[in-house]
Amino acid sequence: MRHNRKGRWSRNAMILGLAGVALTLATGSQAARVKLAQWETIQSERYGFMIAYPGSVFMPSQSVSAEDGHVLVSRDGGARLLIGAFDNEAAATLAEYRDQILSENYSGADLDYAPVKKRYFVVSGTRGTMHFYERVSFTCNGRYINSWALLYPVSERHIYDRIVEAIAPTYSPGAGRTGQCD
Repeated sequence: MRHNRKGRWSRNAMILGLAGVALTLATGSQAARVKLAQWETIQSERYGFMIAYPGSVFMPSQSVSAEDGHVLVSRDGGARLLIGAFDNEAAATLAEYRDQILSENYSGADLDYAPVKKRYFVVSGTRGTMHFYERVSFTCNGRYINSWALLYPVSERHIYDRIVEAIAPTYSPGAGRTGQCD
């Protein structure tokens, strides 16, 4: 497995990045049978999060580079996998940040799955012709916000819903360089 570059995204960059990608995705791509092979990992040295993804489906975006944020694009260009972490400089609560994500990135969306737990939440649903799944975790007493999202055409849910289910158990939110909320 390969480790990708480390990077840093500010809170606003993550929010704007997700919103921008959600609005600019191509909606007409037709993916063929997807083989979930060639798994790769991304691990943040600074924040400690880790996630694996099928390299046979996604590749790093050539147009985006950040220290602790990653944008991966499906090989047909129709889907985006966004992964990152950042300091919670605004000291937002989980509920406040969830409200912000919903209003700024998914306004008008029809949610079909939206659990809220003590340290994380998930929002999943449809907005226009795009489907989204985003998990946000607060670590180190809310000092760090870790997030990953998959945005894909509704017409390809039969493919990407399966990919979400495969990626989700590989995700581990981070607690700093040592894992001890340093």
